[in-house]
Amino acid sequence: MKPKRDLLIGTTFVVLIALLAYGQKALVKPGTDAKVQAPMFEVDPMWPKPLPNHWIMGNTIGVSVDAQDHVWIIHRQGSLEAKEVYATTNPPGSSCCLPAPPVLSFDQAGNLIQHWGGPGAGYEWPDSNHGITVDYKGNVWIGGNGVGQAPGTRGQAAGARGQAAPETQTTGVPYTHDSMIMKFTQDGKFLMQIGKVGASKGSNDLENLRRPAKIFVDKDTNEVYVADGYGNHRVIVYDADSGKYKRHWGAYGNKPEDTNLGPYNPDAPPAQQFRNPVHCAELAKDGLVYVCDRVNDRIQVFKKDGTFVKEVFIAKRTLGDGSVWDIAFSKDPQQKYIYLADGANEKVYVIQRDSLEILTSFGDGGRQPGQFYAVHSIATDSKGNIYTTET
Repeated sequence: MKPKRDLLIGTTFVVLIALLAYGQKALVKPGTDAKVQAPMFEVDPMWPKPLPNHWIMGNTIGVSVDAQDHVWIIHRQGSLEAKEVYATTNPPGSSCCLPAPPVLSFDQAGNLIQHWGGPGAGYEWPDSNHGITVDYKGNVWIGGNGVGQAPGTRGQAAGARGQAAPETQTTGVPYTHDSMIMKFTQDGKFLMQIGKVGASKGSNDLENLRRPAKIFVDKDTNEVYVADGYGNHRVIVYDADSGKYKRHWGAYGNKPEDTNLGPYNPDAPPAQQFRNPVHCAELAKDGLVYVCDRVNDRIQVFKKDGTFVKEVFIAKRTLGDGSVWDIAFSKDPQQKYIYLADGANEKVYVIQRDSLEILTSFGDGGRQPGQFYAVHSIATDSKGNIYTTET
């Protein structure tokens, strides 16, 4: 489908990478006669192009756009079903298909231009990939939310959706394989790791993470902000070159705690701590940090030093996986709009950034182009296109 103004979205099997056509439409605020403008989008069902080598993608768990408007995604090879990867058996059960490498990069036309990832010399790959960010220098950062299995334990380790895991003997904190983030070149050369596998001591551990969800790098200070995340209950900041710890905070700027808050209750007073997962920490141009407190159905806004500014609840009665999965900002100089991916209600909200008012939304649950199944991550390019991935 042709875009309205040189802009597009796309879909491929279990992943929707959305490039959406950008325009404006007038909306009337409920209860008033006032009209507001909101961006308008249109799905491109043919983006990206089919992958070579009989490759297919599994759960696609992150998306980022670099300075050249190349679109980077990371996916989970292990999420593919046996019938999807018959070609991996010995002997091959059929000619199709094979898991694509975990990290893929596409040009604006949807052509695959880069691929790499997986275990390698000098580092340990995440047990469960989660999140990808290309920073202002062109470096590629990844996280992971895998529990894994503690060395020396027997039986099956817990999965990545909050089940209990084997506890360590020293800290009492459940064992977590993915207690690190990693930095690579765009060619896949390993550069740095912050945190060590299986070493997390909880939400006030300054050296290790615990199932970090997403990363953002501030070009003004060269600091890396981590939404940490599926095991911990905080935002933590490091120097992006040395990995030196800078600061961290929990909800409302409080010192984070690991007390189990129990299930989210929309009628209870707002929780004074983040629930798991703390799913994003995005820095706007004006220095405000927007944090996705996913299961608490809210965005919390902070200054760079962790000072709390304000919050907004989105679809507050959403239970289960929560409503606030990921955000991206519009590409105008003021970043006037926030685009919020809601993987429980299966839609993307368009939000006025200064007032945090929802202006409109698009999408619904389903398998067709423009519909979503667990829309997970979202990013924008320099032209105003939106890209989404699904898990």
